[in-house]
Amino acid sequence: MSLFHSRLLRLRLVKPALVRRSSSVSRLISNAFSTSSRQTPPCSVIGARPRGEDHGGLIVAYANQHAWTEMDKMIRLELVCNGINNGTMLTIGASHGWVATLKEDGTLRLQDDLNPAASDTYRKRIPLPPLVTLPHCQTQIITNVSMSSSHPEDDEDCVVAVKFLGPQLSFCKPAGKSSKPEWTNVKIENPSFYSSRVMFSKKDNMFRMPGSGGNLIGSWDPCNPSNDPKLQSVRFTNTRRLTNDEHNLMDSCSMIEHLVESRPTGETFLVKQYKKIAENKEGVAIMKTEFLMVYKLDDEGNAVHTQDMGDLVMFISMSEPFCVLSTSFPGMYTNNVYILDYDEHGYVDLARTPFDISSAKGPLWSPYHIPPQDIGN
Repeated sequence: MSLFHSRLLRLRLVKPALVRRSSSVSRLISNAFSTSSRQTPPCSVIGARPRGEDHGGLIVAYANQHAWTEMDKMIRLELVCNGINNGTMLTIGASHGWVATLKEDGTLRLQDDLNPAASDTYRKRIPLPPLVTLPHCQTQIITNVSMSSSHPEDDEDCVVAVKFLGPQLSFCKPAGKSSKPEWTNVKIENPSFYSSRVMFSKKDNMFRMPGSGGNLIGSWDPCNPSNDPKLQSVRFTNTRRLTNDEHNLMDSCSMIEHLVESRPTGETFLVKQYKKIAENKEGVAIMKTEFLMVYKLDDEGNAVHTQDMGDLVMFISMSEPFCVLSTSFPGMYTNNVYILDYDEHGYVDLARTPFDISSAKGPLWSPYHIPPQDIGN
């Protein structure tokens, strides 16, 4: 809780050292990928350069360009300021290029403002009903947001899942057949899921979540979520022998578990991210990634440690994690994990031992990786 408040107190707008100015979204997109591609490359939301009192130009970094770009796409600064200026709205997660915001009155809204490929003229806003807090739960601190579809505005089957810190997990169909969407709330009894992050598995058509330590995975049916999820035990095999220094480093860190699905290859990965308190150049305490363990997870729950994801590139941020093929977007570093969080923006080369973790320290107030977007959407 104290870390959450310290992040809010350290707010500042992004002032990048290397920025290219794009005169239009179409020009930026045309420079980012080949004309034969039907999707934009994955990108990172860095922030916004102020242009007026309330608005700014969106700043993104495309993964295959390795440079920050300031766009003419205008956004409200509160989307990257986390509501500090007026205290009315917080960005609390992202999925499929949509960002979720939470207002003081408990109303959650989906919007596409931070998606560089989305229309700057016809912006989409999807209000969701006020959150309902279950007994002995809370709905002020949100772990993350996940969606089963990239079209919550018109896909009747699209389900939005919101995971709160603690036992509550909530689901809603924004475009369902009901004229008035409602939340379906479940209370998770197993405390190992209290700080977990939820993701949607297209392969299994389930919302899934790793428990603390990664030894257990819970799955919820989006059409019929219940308090009793399907549970799967994870067995770790073929883990490489760690040095004493690595063991000591891991023991000094806090661990975050991520469940990541590679839709291009059908593989599922379990990632253990080890973070440690450090100081940035201003002497402010931050959380920095020190170590990363990636496991391939099969359908039976066997987790095999790997330092070779082949042609895949993985993206982990406060948005829903995802993978892409590096050959689909030339210029990206293959077998890398791109990391974006409030305190850091960098990447890990899994093939190198010890890890060479290259990162630029934040703070970043909109730490979202945006997955590839269909051209024209």
